[in-house]
Amino acid sequence: MCGIVGYVGSKQALEIVVEGLRRLEYRGYDSAGVAVITGGELEMRKKAGKLANLEALLGEDPLPDSTTGIGHTRWATHGAPNDINAHPHLSGDARVAIIHNGIIENFAELRDELIAMGVETVSETDSEVAAHLLALALPEWDGDLAAAMRAVCRRLEGAFTLVAIDADAPDLLVAARRNSPLVVGRGKGENFVASDVAAFIAHTRDAIELGQDQVVVLTKDDVLVTDFEGNPADYNEFEVTWDASAAEKGGFDLFMLKEISEQPRAVADTLLGRINRQGLLQLDDMRLSLEEIRAIEKVVIVACGTAYHAGMVAKYAIEHWTRIPCEVELASEFRYRDPIVDSRTLVIAISQSGETMDTLMALRHGRQQGAKALAICNTQGATIPRESDAVLYTYAGPEIAVASTKAFLTQIVATYLVALYLAQVRGHMFGDEIRAVVDELSNMPNAVDLVLDTTEGVRELAREFADATSVLFIGRHVGFPVALEGALKLKELAYMHAEGFAAGELKHGPIALIESGVPVVVVVPSPRGRSVLHEKIVSNIQEVRARGAITIVIAEEGDELVVPYADHLVRVPEVPTLMQPLVSTVPLQVFACEMATVKGHDVDQPRNLAKSVTVE
Repeated sequence: MCGIVGYVGSKQALEIVVEGLRRLEYRGYDSAGVAVITGGELEMRKKAGKLANLEALLGEDPLPDSTTGIGHTRWATHGAPNDINAHPHLSGDARVAIIHNGIIENFAELRDELIAMGVETVSETDSEVAAHLLALALPEWDGDLAAAMRAVCRRLEGAFTLVAIDADAPDLLVAARRNSPLVVGRGKGENFVASDVAAFIAHTRDAIELGQDQVVVLTKDDVLVTDFEGNPADYNEFEVTWDASAAEKGGFDLFMLKEISEQPRAVADTLLGRINRQGLLQLDDMRLSLEEIRAIEKVVIVACGTAYHAGMVAKYAIEHWTRIPCEVELASEFRYRDPIVDSRTLVIAISQSGETMDTLMALRHGRQQGAKALAICNTQGATIPRESDAVLYTYAGPEIAVASTKAFLTQIVATYLVALYLAQVRGHMFGDEIRAVVDELSNMPNAVDLVLDTTEGVRELAREFADATSVLFIGRHVGFPVALEGALKLKELAYMHAEGFAAGELKHGPIALIESGVPVVVVVPSPRGRSVLHEKIVSNIQEVRARGAITIVIAEEGDELVVPYADHLVRVPEVPTLMQPLVSTVPLQVFACEMATVKGHDVDQPRNLAKSVTVE
């Protein structure tokens, strides 16, 4: 959840660390802090609130020059977001400083042990325990910080990334990971660690993905990776395919606005290169045999939040194109209800970061039951794709705003490609049928572009309804998960009551929420093909209007049947039924963004939320 960055080299560490934190602040902004080594001593500054508060403190009370430093931006788990609980944390003798991402599940037991030894703890965090344990372990390991880190990690339970520096070893930085993201950046005469490559992309594109239960030792000229026992460990090197400018706002006032505008390119890039020379679909990394894929009898999609909604959309396509039963599960609930999965089950894990802890644990549970695993992810080298049997990456580039936009559209596209791949291998669709669908998908970037060109009316609607206390969203078929996503965006950004419903469920309870003046956003299916659904949702519109609702209707061009029942009409391009979420979601993203802006909220960093949820 938290953002971490470390540097060792020849340059001034503080500037590089703070720059890295600025790029990672989307991961947490309850507090921020930095520590450097200078003159054989640790110097630290930390402050509650956003990174700007720390920068102001550093302006008033500067740190001395140093070429080794660590930094942290926090999303609070253990302990209130205040100055004391902010990272870094120091050992009692101020020799060791650590930063931590994750949760140490046995911290209470370890803290009690430390207190019994006379160690005084000053914060409410689980993280501080690691600093004291490291300091106590150093003498046992002859002052070897890496050996001490390995010993401490063997005692810790839970999910953690730890980065530590030692005042007695000013040219050294040690980091460890278990169930929490950590990447290394390799430079020339300098090296980096961070929870995301965005922290160091301005300095190097050469990166290392660390495996589970590994410790890395950095000097300015060397990188050494071992397991927790001290044995040399394998790791994968990769090159980051985007540059620092991709993580900047590029002239937009908000990262979210920039990322909404990038959706046509993100969709196009996710589709790029998916057909091989033989005219067949291919995934990024496939370690399942054709026989294993043909043996699949059930698909289970596990995901959280926006990714869960993408999975709900995918269910329609998977069952339609492959005739394989498909279940969509909230990852946080999946392993706690004793799900029925076996070797003939394919678990598809959807995660933008590839580090979502609930999704990772659901994936692992599925694999423990013998299921095959396929990851849909936007982050190369992340844990979820590494632990899967197959991977399809969404090439959306960095998504900095906490509320997902281009991640959602590219996840839908990726799940459709997986569905088509399954249909191809299992013989449920002919090659020309698959290519026809891929051609339809290839038209979607232009369709999304058309929507983006006509969003000013949506912004006006958001301004008009800025004083509303509640907004309801309804849809049918693939429009139902779109309605859920629209409501989620409004909750996340505008901090208001918003609910999404399957339109047919209105009469079974939710219609009681309708009263005079309540805005109801209706995602209307096409009148073509599934005209029965269209007729039914027109009836739903009339039901809510009869009870005083104000209807905001999202309908495709040429649909005149809804016009008499729409108080406000938002047009989207005419596209095939399964493609409609790619165009109908965009106005809802814009609506939520503008509503939050009018209310004066921080759109890119909504309260209480972080981009990547790396704790359960």
